[in-house]
Amino acid sequence: MSRTRAASLRGLFAARSRALPPPVSPGCPVAEAHGLGVRLGGREVLGGIDLTARAGEVLALVGPNGAGKSTLLAALAADLRPDQGEVRIGGRPVDAWSAPELALRRSVLPQAATLSFPFPVEDVVRMGRAPWAGTALEDEDGAAVAEAMAATEVTAFAPRPFSALSGGERARVALARVLAQRAPLLLLDEPTAALDLRHQELVLRICRERARAGDAVVIVLHDLGLAAAHADRTAVLHDGRIAAEGPPAEVFRDALLSRVYRQPVEVFPHPRTGVPLVVPKRLS
Repeated sequence: MSRTRAASLRGLFAARSRALPPPVSPGCPVAEAHGLGVRLGGREVLGGIDLTARAGEVLALVGPNGAGKSTLLAALAADLRPDQGEVRIGGRPVDAWSAPELALRRSVLPQAATLSFPFPVEDVVRMGRAPWAGTALEDEDGAAVAEAMAATEVTAFAPRPFSALSGGERARVALARVLAQRAPLLLLDEPTAALDLRHQELVLRICRERARAGDAVVIVLHDLGLAAAHADRTAVLHDGRIAAEGPPAEVFRDALLSRVYRQPVEVFPHPRTGVPLVVPKRLS
């Protein structure tokens, strides 16, 4: 990012007065959806959604393609206005927050990370600190950026252009930007999609660490094994509605998942950890 670009981005936030988010006790709601309904292109994509993301928890949104997972995440982020119902963040309707105030309360990782200019990786991560410009926590910028890059194992990429990275490397840099923002609500859309086995586990460990630190983490996942191993709660979406919600050990059942995914599956406990394993039924 050029110095001029960085200064203008920070100035956008510094020019407005913002109330900083207070600490949230574990288990308390951070984001809530009540009676949420969304229509896109004349089709109902979500209907009657009630969901709460709580401090100290990882909530995984799972379900087949087209079930409404990404749409629900976008509505929780206030990036998509619902046609029905309400989304609340920090106990207030999202419309009651200004954009700079909202940026202090939630950070969002979209499915695809794209940039029009070849910014260095460190500058991309530093973009996550823009909401804190002019606040009492602005002095934490350097530490927040360094910590986020170390956690996602991208420190070695710091001077490289973002556009020169592989898909998996870009995904980790984008996650580092979200972590550097240090918002109490993390909304992550398929952050493991472009990653190898090691880095999939790395990302989910980071999610668990953020939850233990008191954040609320909502993550869209296609890998049911990752959801079962790392999520405190899962919401199984089907045709724009929540078919089941609760701890993975309670929600992941043969009949439910077979119906939702239209693929016969078997669910059994891992022999050592007891975590549910979900495998498709195949002809021997």
